[in-house]
Amino acid sequence: MIKIIVSEQLLIHHRASGEQVSYPISTAALGVGNALGSYQTPLGKHRLFACIGGGYPKGTIFVGREPVGLFEPSLVDEDKDWILTRILWLEGLEEGYNKGGDVDTKARYIYIHGTNEEGKIGTPASHGCIRMRNDDVLDLFEHVAEGEVVDIT
Repeated sequence: MIKIIVSEQLLIHHRASGEQVSYPISTAALGVGNALGSYQTPLGKHRLFACIGGGYPKGTIFVGREPVGLFEPSLVDEDKDWILTRILWLEGLEEGYNKGGDVDTKARYIYIHGTNEEGKIGTPASHGCIRMRNDDVLDLFEHVAEGEVVDIT
């Protein structure tokens, strides 16, 4: 089970082994909210709909969930929310709150993913997704499975 605590900018993974691992994260610069087009991080119970990017190198750029190359410093753009290294695509589990209609987390393409802006980890800076350091998302990816519950509070 994954617990994301927005107020602490923290992701806690409760592993099957009983181990609990914490990672600093970055959620939305515009705060929390479930509405389509809000650029906010959704709240509530979710699950990992898809785990994407296994086998690709750290720093792989994903566009439309497809690998398109490796990130390099010349690509830095403050307005771009690069999706790097791995994608954990979230799906809401609460009908009318984060599933269905204009509050559907999956349809909003909300991911847990790596970022080129690792210096902003620990502060809200994303466009709605949950950003992680690339090494951290690699580690998390190796210990999760599709269907795993994600609770965002």
